[in-house]
Amino acid sequence: MYPNLKLQIFRRGSHQNRLAKAVGIDETVLSKIIHGYRKPTPEQRKALAQFLEAEEEWLFEQFEVSRMPVEAGTAPAPGRDDGD
Repeated sequence: MYPNLKLQIFRRGSHQNRLAKAVGIDETVLSKIIHGYRKPTPEQRKALAQFLEAEEEWLFEQFEVSRMPVEAGTAPAPGRDDGD
């Protein structure tokens, strides 16, 4: 996942479809790049960084989202407040 890419798109007030068109990338390809399902080519990285006026290295820092298992009995029951 490339959260900095998503953030910079938001900061620039751009929409994915306009960005894709401006840099010559298919909208679905751009979506897959943003969500980490596809690696951008060096040309795509450069074009996106230039258009979004951001450093390429920062823009394409990749983060993995992982889910931590919750041990039984450690999480409060839904709808309950621990302050009771």
